[in-house]
Amino acid sequence: MAVDYTVIVVYLAGMLAMGWWGMRRAKSKSEFLVAGRRLGPMMYSGTMAAIVLGGASTIGGVGLGYQYGLSGAWMVFTIGLGLLALSVFFSARIARLKVYTVSEMLDLRYGGRSGLISGVVMWAYTLMLAVTSTIAYATIFDVLFDMNRTIAIILGGSIVVAYSTLGGMWSITLTDMVQFVVKTIGVLLLLLPIAVIKAGGFSEMKAKLPTEYFDPLGIGGETIFTYVLIYTFGMLIGQDIWQRVFTARSDKVARVGGTVAGTYCLVYAVAGAVIGTAAKVMYPKLPSADAAFATIVKDELPIGVRGLVLAAALAAVMSTSSGALIACATVANNDIWSRLRGAIKPSGGDKDEPHDEVKGNRLFILIMGVAVICIAIALNNVVEALTVAYNLLVAGLLVPILGGLLWKRGTVAGALAAVSVGGLSVIGLMGGYGILANEPVYYGLLLSLAAFVIVSLATKPTDAAVLAAWRERLAGRGAEAETDAEPATATQ
Repeated sequence: MAVDYTVIVVYLAGMLAMGWWGMRRAKSKSEFLVAGRRLGPMMYSGTMAAIVLGGASTIGGVGLGYQYGLSGAWMVFTIGLGLLALSVFFSARIARLKVYTVSEMLDLRYGGRSGLISGVVMWAYTLMLAVTSTIAYATIFDVLFDMNRTIAIILGGSIVVAYSTLGGMWSITLTDMVQFVVKTIGVLLLLLPIAVIKAGGFSEMKAKLPTEYFDPLGIGGETIFTYVLIYTFGMLIGQDIWQRVFTARSDKVARVGGTVAGTYCLVYAVAGAVIGTAAKVMYPKLPSADAAFATIVKDELPIGVRGLVLAAALAAVMSTSSGALIACATVANNDIWSRLRGAIKPSGGDKDEPHDEVKGNRLFILIMGVAVICIAIALNNVVEALTVAYNLLVAGLLVPILGGLLWKRGTVAGALAAVSVGGLSVIGLMGGYGILANEPVYYGLLLSLAAFVIVSLATKPTDAAVLAAWRERLAGRGAEAETDAEPATATQ
C-alpha cells in the first residue's frame, strides 16, 4: 500500500498548495467569491462537473448500480439533466445579472424584502450539503488507513477548509480542475473497464444477474420521478451551482460550458451503474450496497491504480464539499449577516473596502467550515439530513426563483408566501409522512406554487421601475461596475 499512500499524500499536498496559490490571486470580493467572473469554457466545464459529481454521485452511484443494475444510473443522470436544463435555458440570464447569491437575484426581481428569508432557507441547504459531503471522508479514509471516523472527518474537512479559506473560489476552481481530471482518469478510464473485465464482460454479467438488472426503468417510475423533482430541479436553484455560473466570463461560456459538463454527468452516471453491476457479479453478498465501490477498488485494482482511484473518490467528495462550503459562507455573510447588521447599524455608514470584504468572507468560510466539521462528527443519519436539505430547497425556493424568471406578474408578497408556505409545509409533512417519504416534497411544492400564484394575483403588481431595472440586468446592462475586480485576461 506504500505506493497508494504516496499517491494520496501527494494529492492532498497539492490541494493545499493550490489553496496557497489562490490566496495570492484573490485580492478582491469578486476574485474571492466568483473567481473574478472570468473563467473560460475549459475551466468552467471542469469546475461545474466537479461540483455536481460528489461522493454521492461516485460512491452512491456505484451503490445504486450494485442494488438495481443499470437503472441505478438515474440519480446521477437526473443531476446531469438538471445541469443541462440550467445551462440551456437559464445560465445566460443568470450570468448577466452579475450578482453573488440567489437571494440577491430575488431582491432584484421582486424589489427587495425577500432576501433574508430565502437566504436562511438556502443557508440551511448548503450547510447540510457541506456536512453530508464532509461525513463521506470517514468512508474513504477508513478504506485507506483504517482511520477512526472522527479523525477522518477532521483530517479531510480541515484540508478543504484550509484551501477554501485561503484562496476562495480561485483555490476551489484550481482544485476542482485537478479533481475533474483525477475523477475522469480514475473512474472512467481505469475503474470502469477493469470492473467490466474482472466481471467477465457484459455477456457474463447478463448470464449471472436477473434480467431486471438490465432494465432501464428497473428502479421504478416513482423513484425516477422523485429524482427528477429533487435533483433536476435542485440543480436549477442551488446556491452552490449558481455561484459557479457567476464565474463564467460570458453568457456563452455559461451556456456552452455547462452543456458540456451536463453531458459529462450523463456519461458518469452510466459508468457508475455499470461498475456497480459488475461489482454485484463479483461480490453478490456485500453487507451494504454503498460498500461496493470501496470493495472493488480494494480487492481488484493493482497497486498505484488503486491509489489513483481512491484519490478520485476523495476528489469527488472534496469538490462538492468545498463548493457547498463557500456557498454556505457566502449566503451567511452576504444574505444573512450583512442584512441583520444593516438593520442594527444606522444607514449611511462607510462602505467596506474590497480588502475588508475579502477578510470578512474568508472569516465566514473558516467559521462555517469549523461548524460543518463539528456537525459532521455529531451527525449519524446522512441520508435524512440531505433529504431535509433538498426538500427545503425545492419546496421553498423553486417556485419563487423560476416564477421570477418566467412570470412577470409574480410579486414580492407572492414570493414570500411561496417560500414560507413551501418551507413550513414540507417540514410539517415530513413530520407526518416521515423524512424519507416522497409525499412531503410533492405536496410542499404544490402548496408553494398555489401560494405564489394566489398571493401574486391578489396583490399589487411589481413596480414598473423594478421590472425595468430587472430587464436591464437580464440583458447584461445596468449592473454596477465591479471596481474591485482587477482587469485580466480570461482564464481558459
